[in-house]
Amino acid sequence: MAKMKQFEVGKEYSMRSVCNHDCVWTYVVVDRTASTVVLQQVMNGKARGDKARFRIKKKYSEYCGAECVQPMGTYSMAPVLSADNKC
Repeated sequence: MAKMKQFEVGKEYSMRSVCNHDCVWTYVVVDRTASTVVLQQVMNGKARGDKARFRIKKKYSEYCGAECVQPMGTYSMAPVLSADNKC
């Protein structure tokens, strides 16, 4: 079995809106533990807003083969940020 791809500190990750493919959110990983990541939103290449800690979603992560979080909240059409940027 292949190893699950993990979030890397200092790396930027992006996700798209389900409703509008032109709407893209970018986050940088500030810190991480085995079960959480600390993210800060990036806009135009600069960090913006406060840092926030998010729990890694185990079911999504197992399905995608990469760690996943939901920084916009947990609801039916919530975008998912993946360490693979493919899921």
